[in-house]
Amino acid sequence: MLKRLLFILCLFPASLFAQDASGVLPQKTAPKDTADQVDLIDIGKKVFHIHPSTVKQEEGKKLYFSILPTSSNVPGGGGKALVTSTTAGFYLGPRKTTYLSSVNFAPYWNLGSRFGLPLRSNIWLADNKWLIQGDMRFLVYPQYTWGLGSTNNNDQKVLLDYNYIRFYQAALKQIKPYLFAGIGYDLDYYFNIKADDPATTTQQFTGYKYGTSNSSFSSGLSFNLLYDTRNNSLNPLPGAYANIVYRVNPTFMGSNENWHSIYIDFRKYLSMNPTRPTQQNTLAFWSYFWSVLGSHAPYLNLPSIGWDPYNRSGEGIEQNRYRGRSLFYLESEYRRDITRNGLLGFVVFANATTVSGSDNLFTSWHPAAGTGLRVKFNKGSNTNIGMDYGFSKGYSAIIFNIGESF
Repeated sequence: MLKRLLFILCLFPASLFAQDASGVLPQKTAPKDTADQVDLIDIGKKVFHIHPSTVKQEEGKKLYFSILPTSSNVPGGGGKALVTSTTAGFYLGPRKTTYLSSVNFAPYWNLGSRFGLPLRSNIWLADNKWLIQGDMRFLVYPQYTWGLGSTNNNDQKVLLDYNYIRFYQAALKQIKPYLFAGIGYDLDYYFNIKADDPATTTQQFTGYKYGTSNSSFSSGLSFNLLYDTRNNSLNPLPGAYANIVYRVNPTFMGSNENWHSIYIDFRKYLSMNPTRPTQQNTLAFWSYFWSVLGSHAPYLNLPSIGWDPYNRSGEGIEQNRYRGRSLFYLESEYRRDITRNGLLGFVVFANATTVSGSDNLFTSWHPAAGTGLRVKFNKGSNTNIGMDYGFSKGYSAIIFNIGESF
């Protein structure tokens, strides 16, 4: 079954690359005409009676900020937390030929033992000649874990305490329009790993011996292939996205064990109203396959729901709930404006996850669904504030985000 899946997945890039890119990326740029659009900045100007002396066109602007301070549940346990998400969108070249770069800093603290300092970036150089990707984090947990597979029920879990440092950097060069390839360096350091229950150890509960002692260190290279016709990752317009990342972690680069992994991600966005590109009416589809190759991957590096590169998968499922050697994920979402000026919108979504471990892949599926409200924060960068409610068997949550889930 796994061999057949890999064969099917390998066919996807060919079908995506064969598309007429000019058809999936209208005008090769985000719509500049925002005259009929309204965002929270416009409302703030009216409320506080701010009247600029000269009205300037948005098309010349190159930098946009979005800030969201809120109180929300942190994923994977830990109760309420103070979260401040700051997103900067900017252009490093002509808007006709350069995608919108983004940097997101979202520190959080639960006023106790858990806090995080994540900084993520996608930097598009002029004319999309290079893409520089970064993901740096310092996280202090605890977080619940349910072991491998999906046979344990919601109550069969252990609170796992650990600290985590991540440093991922990659540089991808444009091979031809929309197609990029490059290399990166990935470092994961987990330390002070211990189960909160003194009666058990992490290895005893999980039945897995790699990376379940006091610490785990992985260091290696990633080989990246990317196809992207989205000009704005914060709120993708109709287009397509495909990403393949193969990671190697040899002991001679400092890893505790030799292990490899592959991550294959596909996304497709279909406009239901192509004659009005500034109005949201979109069907979005997302699927990824993530697997470790070999048997020595550290426990906390195994594929787990909600631990995709941007921690956006599995809305309505508790982060870390399902973990295994392989994970397959599917999600679909309908996005629609409520008001004609784009200030308010809504989404409806459904997703499903399957993991290997206690079961074989595709043996057991775990669905979730939900809906959400969108408020336009910045019409220049087309950035929304998202408030979603997601639910699955035995779990529900309210999630706040800047930008779309995918």
